[in-house]
Amino acid sequence: MIPYKHEPFTDFSLEENKKAFELGLETVRAYLGQDYPLVINGERVTTEEKIISYNPANKLEVVGRVSKANKKLAEQAMQAADEAFKSWSKVKPEIRADILFRASAIVRRRKHEFSALLVKEAGKPWNEADADTAEAIDFLEYYGRQMLELKGGMKVESRPGEFNRYNYIPLGVGVVISPWNFAFAIMAGTTVAALVSGNTVLLKPASTTPVVAAKFVEVLEEAGLPKGVLNYIPGSGKEVGDYLVDHPRTRFISFTGSRDVGTRIYERAAKVHPGQIWLKRVIAEMGGKDTIIVDKEADLELAAQSIVKSAFGFSGQKCSACSRAVVLEEVYDQVLDRVIELTKELTFGDTEDGRPFMGPVIDQAAFDKITSYISIGKEEGRLVAGGEGDDAKGYFIQPTVFADLAPDARIMQEEIFGPVVGITKAKDFDHALEIANNTDYGLTGAVITNNRMNQEKAREDFHVGNLYFNRGCTGAIVGYQPFGGFNMSGTDSKAGGPDYLLLHLQAKTTSEML
Repeated sequence: MIPYKHEPFTDFSLEENKKAFELGLETVRAYLGQDYPLVINGERVTTEEKIISYNPANKLEVVGRVSKANKKLAEQAMQAADEAFKSWSKVKPEIRADILFRASAIVRRRKHEFSALLVKEAGKPWNEADADTAEAIDFLEYYGRQMLELKGGMKVESRPGEFNRYNYIPLGVGVVISPWNFAFAIMAGTTVAALVSGNTVLLKPASTTPVVAAKFVEVLEEAGLPKGVLNYIPGSGKEVGDYLVDHPRTRFISFTGSRDVGTRIYERAAKVHPGQIWLKRVIAEMGGKDTIIVDKEADLELAAQSIVKSAFGFSGQKCSACSRAVVLEEVYDQVLDRVIELTKELTFGDTEDGRPFMGPVIDQAAFDKITSYISIGKEEGRLVAGGEGDDAKGYFIQPTVFADLAPDARIMQEEIFGPVVGITKAKDFDHALEIANNTDYGLTGAVITNNRMNQEKAREDFHVGNLYFNRGCTGAIVGYQPFGGFNMSGTDSKAGGPDYLLLHLQAKTTSEML
């Protein structure tokens, strides 16, 4: 088999790549506004009630109308998945992996179409959409290979007259609740990690981006996934989500989203319901409040560029986004001035033509939340760039910078999930680390420094799951930077890493007397 190598990003400075992406947009435009059914046990199920997916850059444009599951349909999907588990769990790991490899080939052929759909449904700029699709391909390729490594189990010791084995078996039915910000990559990655491990899945994608999930379900069917193994059931979190989290036949929940929802799932999953004979496993990634530290001995241009790109890429709607910068006082003014300059140069607007650096935020609720935080920021610090929003046509907010904030300010403590960064001053490197660690989260962080001793101090004491030196704090690549955080950032489940599939498996020891 070809060794794993991550999917390259598209170079849009080349005219042929621009034209290829425009063809992808044409393909997507041709099916805008279509209806998408649920998929339960391989059957298409249409409901009267629909989830309507809108283009956040043009809120009158309907991307698609998706049938909405209720408790009764969720129960049907659970029964289908439970039944399908009996046969799917016994399918050879090689065959399960082959389905992922075939799916990755299909997505690769339709790469620009999927990315164009992300431009329309999530408001992503071309480069961000392209990276999202590339990551989805990476998850398919990487997890397929990981399953082939795990299929033989792990070596344990045997003795004369005794032969011992240690093998991994699937868990059961998993509920996958995926987010809108990486509407393809995380949705696909969490789904196929469960499937290739031999589990069956009930997929409940984010209600703002259900169309890309529907298209991916079609890909897996084309790749040969048997009916009932994956059931597509978008619906209300309170109705369908709670019902499935509580269900006695649910074996595990894989969730990516907000801290509030994640902690609620964790709490509900801990309860043992009548008929339940296991403790449910929870795999959760719940966000961050991520910091870039700039040392006094640092490349200050690199520092400013890293802050701006990490803060405002995809409008700051990444759990890994830089929402705080802590700059040593000796270089604070210099770094701040350059951050302001770079921020004011950024373009934002509808990303369909490929020109703006930044697009809209996802919906009205996000727009309202972010603009309310901007109002708070004006009270807590000094607004030095941006600060305005316009939701007349789409949900657009300027890239916004607040300076001179206290480390305990709300702008510095609470996850905003938008294009807002707060900057504060540190007396020395130890003080900078103290500020960086002073948060409930622990997902990503970065340190810009040319001081090797400070770098090593941060490696030990900066308490985040993904720490980067002399680069931004976003952009983990599958198989290269396994991704997951500490504390309230989740269960540190390290997606795209060598032990991720083990979260979807259980170990069985067999011992034979010879």
